[in-house]
Amino acid sequence: MDSTPNDELKGRNYAIVRYKPKAANASDDPVPDYMNLLAMIFSMCGLMLKIKWCAWCAVFCSLISFANSRSSEDSRQVLSSFMLSVSAVVMTYLQNPAPMVTPW
Repeated sequence: MDSTPNDELKGRNYAIVRYKPKAANASDDPVPDYMNLLAMIFSMCGLMLKIKWCAWCAVFCSLISFANSRSSEDSRQVLSSFMLSVSAVVMTYLQNPAPMVTPW
């Protein structure tokens, strides 16, 4: 006996519910907080370990954090993260002014 897919679906008595994505809330965006944390970590690695690419990644992450931050929140933490990352770049180049060596 040949059964069709429609015959198998007739036995199901529950309704099919269409997927509705959750509305995106602007206050739930974690990107600025994560980038701020990454900037702090990279800048501390750049300062303590004298790794130039970490210091540059810290500047990049802090700029992303500043660009994605909301205007309603306090900007002192983002500003301190940016200043720490700039100081990491300055200190790594004061210790060793040679250009950054590519890893490959």
